[in-house]
Amino acid sequence: SGIAVGMSTNIPPHNLGEVTDALLALLEDQTLENRDLIQYIPGPDFPTGAFIHGKAGIRSAYETGRGIIRMRARTSIEENEKTGRSRIIAHEIPFQVNKARLIERMADLVNEKRITGISDLRDESDREGMRIVIELKRDAVPEVILNQLYKMTPLQDSFGVILLAIVDGRPRLLTLKDALMHFLEHRREVVRRRTAFDLKKAGERLHLLEGLKIALDNLDPVLQIVRQGQNPASVRQTLMDQFSLSETQSQAILDMRLQRLTQLEQEKILSEHKETVSLMAALQLTLASAEKIDAVIKEELADLRSQFSDERRTEILPDSADLSDEDLIAEEDVVVTISHAGYIKRNPVTEYRSQRRGGKGVVGATTREEDFVEHMFISSTHAFLLFFSSIGKVYWVKVY
Repeated sequence: SGIAVGMSTNIPPHNLGEVTDALLALLEDQTLENRDLIQYIPGPDFPTGAFIHGKAGIRSAYETGRGIIRMRARTSIEENEKTGRSRIIAHEIPFQVNKARLIERMADLVNEKRITGISDLRDESDREGMRIVIELKRDAVPEVILNQLYKMTPLQDSFGVILLAIVDGRPRLLTLKDALMHFLEHRREVVRRRTAFDLKKAGERLHLLEGLKIALDNLDPVLQIVRQGQNPASVRQTLMDQFSLSETQSQAILDMRLQRLTQLEQEKILSEHKETVSLMAALQLTLASAEKIDAVIKEELADLRSQFSDERRTEILPDSADLSDEDLIAEEDVVVTISHAGYIKRNPVTEYRSQRRGGKGVVGATTREEDFVEHMFISSTHAFLLFFSSIGKVYWVKVY
């Protein structure tokens, strides 16, 4: 997240297994396009789990380098048969949402009476996992409260993807395929450099082994030179002159312990010489062939996948429209009254109840002087109310 001033980058985490699958597919067929790669990488995979709602943001991010992904908490609704109340449980919350601040935000909305159906909030999270408990009032509709929480708290949040990366020293906005191709090119460079380094080391070792092999082939003359030598420097020079050895080879012979002269140790030196020759041939073949370098990358990716990949945590759901006002309002029966003077009002049906003789009742609607209720009917908050004008036009409004 973030490279420098004016260079915002925001790359979401992904599933290791899915990314390696896409890379392996791309190594097999480099003509694959972004829409093909989405089959392997359906979207980001957040460590906090939860849901991604809609695929449009993911497609935009992978095809253009920019996109907005809508994340939503994983919740469930539990019913308490004894009390008749419901509770909402949040098991997973969106990526980078602070749990304490989330609960604080919910509490603020309850205190400000912007959400009225919540009676208690508790954090019951432990080492087993997250559990935020939202206790509801008896008459609250859980689905409506949940929609209100999605609308007003980070229980629903968004992640703005910006696939900006430094490529060859310059910032570039990348598509999914661009990012994967640049990574594969990086791996090729790593394998090339590592192979060249291994080849250089093997060459140095082979040089020493060849010196030791010459010494073993001429063991008696070498021992005689060592016995007759005045000091190590003169012995080293004599060995170099007599057997056409380099200084490092001569020094290796002088450093060789006597136990290396046993039959078994001699066989080990000859065996290592043979293995080093084969290793160098294999390394040279790898360096000379792009296909062999890709084969090494494939093998390493497959090994990486088998060791470290795990199941996807974030579930991707089909597109969902933004929450409308209707989603935030409980569906309930109401009484609509229209007065003679044109004043209109709605009240919950629960405010009206039958009463016995002498009861004062509940005042459901008050009218101005000389005004009276002309129309009164029962409807639902989610129903439409139609108004016909005197010139034959009709207007509609939701009862809520």
